[in-house]
Amino acid sequence: MNNNSDLQEPEEELFEHYRFDVPKGQAFLRIDKYLMLMVPNATRNKIQNAASNGDIYVNDVPVKSNYKVKPLDVIRILLAHPPFENRVDPEDIPLDIVYEDDALLVINKPPNFVVHPGHGNYTGTLVNALAFHFENLPLNSSERPGLVHRIDKDTSGLLVVAKTEAAMTHLAKQFEDKTSEREYVALVWGNVKEEEGTVTGNIARHVRDRMQMAVFADPEIGKHAVTHYKVLERFGYVTLVSCKLETGRTHQIRVHMKHIGHTLFNDERYGGNLILKGTTFTKYKQFIDNCFKTLPRQALHAKTLGFIHPKTGEMMRFDTEIPKDMADCIEKWRNYSKSNASEEEE
Repeated sequence: MNNNSDLQEPEEELFEHYRFDVPKGQAFLRIDKYLMLMVPNATRNKIQNAASNGDIYVNDVPVKSNYKVKPLDVIRILLAHPPFENRVDPEDIPLDIVYEDDALLVINKPPNFVVHPGHGNYTGTLVNALAFHFENLPLNSSERPGLVHRIDKDTSGLLVVAKTEAAMTHLAKQFEDKTSEREYVALVWGNVKEEEGTVTGNIARHVRDRMQMAVFADPEIGKHAVTHYKVLERFGYVTLVSCKLETGRTHQIRVHMKHIGHTLFNDERYGGNLILKGTTFTKYKQFIDNCFKTLPRQALHAKTLGFIHPKTGEMMRFDTEIPKDMADCIEKWRNYSKSNASEEEE
């Protein structure tokens, strides 16, 4: 009988499916409970099976499901197969290209269009469209072809895409060095008190809800983030604002505006799909419901984009119209506030 106990199996390559950098303020919690909060659609049974299989690592050491998560732990789920989102199948999806040359292109992204594959959205994304229309796009640091930056699925507006390695490096550095120009238009709940202002606050994953980001006072938690805002038009219960990004963090405008008490209109993830300001009259509620139907997403549009061309050194600026769903919603508010004002004058 052969004893093969000391024969070593070849080490297989493992692929990272999830990574969580536990914030400084995290309370001690069993890892199976922690991951149920953090991983979309996870069940405790699935997580416990993953732990039993040795797939859950904390600080590069496999742990069991009763491990207690501590502040600053690095949790990773490693599996033998790559995550679906790293596989990009070319798809013939039309693109609204507002500018293109041999180094880059600028796209006007419609709402409800996911930028890159991820959990629950493995097809039908901008990256799938880019793979169909362009060959050999350079990969960014996250292995995404062409993408220099991203905007949320339900946010509309301008994106720059690199077509060469040199363009990717040059453009990515501009975004990193905060020399690119990005202005968004947002409709937010409440009457913004100041005509203009600046929100500064570190942004990191919400401690309890992985789908949200949050502002942290502790300078050691999260990433430095700065948003400059300016009032464009007031409608009483809501305000139209311009937001200029000094940094580009996940959900930055959505989180910063909520942080100062002005959640984006119809931003479901951050509670903006509720009536946050205004009366309790049925007529008003019907008006809000009509606005939500007109604009079934958060009221945010990446209106302008500016950067230095990586080949010519020329400063390029692009501007795009506010899309119809958001423009129609703004017009509803404009008419509503005018009719309210005329009623008050009578």
